[in-house]
Amino acid sequence: MIATLKHNEQTYTIDLSKPLDISIPLRASKKNVNAWYIDEPKIEPVTNGDWIGKVSKGAPVNFNNIAFNPHAHGTHTECVGHITPEFYSINDTLQQFYFIAEVVSITPQKQGDDFVITKDHIKNVITSDQIEALIIRTLPNIENKPDKQYSNTNWPYLTKDAATYIREQNIKHLLIDLPSVDKEKDNGKLLAHKAFWHYPEATRHDATITEMIYVKDSIVDDIYLLNIQIASFENDASPSKPILYHLQ
Repeated sequence: MIATLKHNEQTYTIDLSKPLDISIPLRASKKNVNAWYIDEPKIEPVTNGDWIGKVSKGAPVNFNNIAFNPHAHGTHTECVGHITPEFYSINDTLQQFYFIAEVVSITPQKQGDDFVITKDHIKNVITSDQIEALIIRTLPNIENKPDKQYSNTNWPYLTKDAATYIREQNIKHLLIDLPSVDKEKDNGKLLAHKAFWHYPEATRHDATITEMIYVKDSIVDDIYLLNIQIASFENDASPSKPILYHLQ
């Protein structure tokens, strides 16, 4: 299916039959990507007495319970409710689902014992002032990102200045291939989250952060149409499926 999109006086052609999925699937496995010191997801058939909700066990249907944490077990999209005492739901926050986005690749810079993504990194890779979403692929783009065990690894993170700069470019949707835009153990400072959402000074309730994506090497740095798909959870975060489409 071919569609057309007009954005800021420019018309694009999009082949909707060629989606580029940058999400990580959730599996009931110890090899499932994981962070934040919890066990793997569980997907298990319902049992009721002798009845087991599994066709191979004699049931007419497969009928599973699923236990997981959206922040720890895969690609997820979160709203400012992730860091506020007040309740805000991603299901209410995300009301539009298509955005002009740029994929950029960044090699984090060593800073003491950490690796960080700086304001200069962001300034040097963004090529358009018309984007609504920024997708950060960290380098090296190791193949085990979809099943990496991140707990106690001190992953790279965005500096406060980098997150502030992204916000100042009017980018409302930030996507990254790490468990968090912030340092793993930062004593609850959450500087990048707060800077991007401009919390609490002038909170951007319509902005989102998507973490734990995986952008394959075959997806080149460029401008794309981004579709963020979420489940309708009344929660600060939902598992999500961001999809890219080439713009022509």
